[in-house]
Order: sequence, then C-alpha cells, then structure tokens
Amino acid sequence: MLRAGRDDDAATYIRLIGDAWAEFPGIVFDVDGELPELRALASHFATLDGALWLAEDGTGQGVGMVATRPLREDQAWEIGRMYVAKSARGTGLAQRLLATAEAHARAHGAERMVLWTDTRFEAAHAFYEKAGYVRQGAIRILDDLSKSLEFRYAKPCRGLVVEMLDAAAAASAERRLAEILIACVADGASVSYLPPLSPAKARGFWKRVSTDVAQGHRVLLAAWADGALAGTVQLDLATPENQPHRAEVAKLLVDPAFRRQGVGEALMRRAEQAAQRLGRRLLTLDTRADDRAAPLYRRLGWQESGRIPGYALDAEGVARDTLFFHKQVG
Repeated sequence: MLRAGRDDDAATYIRLIGDAWAEFPGIVFDVDGELPELRALASHFATLDGALWLAEDGTGQGVGMVATRPLREDQAWEIGRMYVAKSARGTGLAQRLLATAEAHARAHGAERMVLWTDTRFEAAHAFYEKAGYVRQGAIRILDDLSKSLEFRYAKPCRGLVVEMLDAAAAASAERRLAEILIACVADGASVSYLPPLSPAKARGFWKRVSTDVAQGHRVLLAAWADGALAGTVQLDLATPENQPHRAEVAKLLVDPAFRRQGVGEALMRRAEQAAQRLGRRLLTLDTRADDRAAPLYRRLGWQESGRIPGYALDAEGVARDTLFFHKQVG
C-alpha cells in the first residue's frame, strides 16, 4: 500500500535511510546532527509545498519512501528521499514510487524533474537512467560527515522535448539508448545492425558515440515524450578536411512504443537547427529504400541523391537497395 507519509512515521524513515546508507562503507548516518528534518519529515516537505509518500507491505511495515518538492528554477521539481528496503527491491515498488512522485509534480505544473544521488549509489544510477534521467552539470560536493559527492540527474517531464546531450549526459543515457537501438533493430530498422542485437554490442556502440561526443566529433540529440526517453539522432561532424560545411545525419531511432507521435520529425528538425548553429549547411544521410523513415525525409524537404541496388542485407539475408539524401540548411 502506498499512502501519504506522516510525521509519526519518523522511525520508519530513519530505518529505511539508515539501512540503505549502511550498504556503503564510509557513509555516516547522524540523524540529529545532519538530518533533523527526519523527525518531522511530512511537515518539512509541506513547508516546501512538496509531498511525501510511504509504501507499506502486507504487515504494515514500511518498505519504501519518496518525496518531491518544487524548485525555483525552470518549473522544475526535485525527487528526494527515494529509498526502498532490500526485501522490496525487484518487485516494481521503486518504479511505483518514482511514478507517483513524478505524476504529482506534473499535476502541479512541473516541466522538468531533477534529483541528486551519491556517486557511490551505482544501482540507483542505473534505475534513474532506465527511467529517462541523464546526468547534468558538475558533481556537487557536500560539507557533511561522509564527505559526499553527488551527481545531478534531470529530464524534461511534459510533452515532446528534444535536447542536446553533452558527454556526461551521453554516457549516462547509454543504457536507455541501447534498449531503443535493440528494439528498433528487432523491429526491422535500417541502422547497420541485424537482429538479434545483443545488449553488449548495443552498449558498445553507445560507448563509442559518447567518446565521439566528448571529443567534439559528434552531436547527440535525445527526445523525451512525457518524461520517457523515446528517441535519438546524431550529427556526425567528423567530415574530411575539404568538407567542413557538411555533416551526416545518422541513427534516427524512435522506440517502437512511441511511433506516430512526432518524435522522429522533432528529432530531425532539431538536428537541422543544430547543424545551422554549427555552420554545417549541407546535410547528408542514407537509408534502406523500404525503410519507414524515407517518407519522413521527403516530407521534410530532403532531396533523393541516388540509389545503390543491393547495398545492404536485411534480417533474411536479402540484399536491399539504399537511398542517399541531402539537404541544404541555413
């Protein structure tokens, strides 16, 4: 059962947080010295115009908690105090807690979700990344007894939003982008890979992309649909010396669950805008002739430049034609 947290749940909050912190050496849990708000946590979040929830099992024992509150910046809300007891991990409770807090924030006008997580909490990083959060900004240094360092994670949470990812964000998005790549390949997308694509190979691809982003050789764009990371596209800037005015659009990927929602078009339009800002006025791309993205490119004003018969094999080993497109921008 998930219910609103109360001040008289203080012992449960302290147990949940203390047990979680005890899993990591070097973390000091001093309630009265550093976290006195835990004694009246519901009142604490109420004064911040936020909300707090507690999850209980069938015996009434608290097994999870989460809170959210508005921030002053960019209509953002912060997720905080997200803890799940070991006994309840892997049951879907963490997803329910996070979804409840995000839904509350959106209902109160949130456009963006933000959270901070200790750099040591690697399982938490994977959980948030799977939920569409990416790392943003510098590491925060806390002046606490544990000498804590924290990553900032964030994501847009309302409507269809496309953003450019820096190197840190690209690296933190690798898990979710690998899922999208695997799903697209399984669905027959023309993106150089054949099904079944292994998670290891997919993650390896995105690690190389993250390296290119860090080196300035590639622009990586990601699209969120109501908080879910739903698609991506790239601009390859590593053109030959005599083509500094050109960039190649690559790996337009939309999770099959988010097709026909305008995600691909939004990504392509933002890629063209990014190219203009970078002074790349000629864009090129290629795709299999029967790929579902070809009509989108034509509708957006891309010109077909040529066709090579039998250029690439499909999943059945049949050689398929590939189309080449170009577009002048700016």
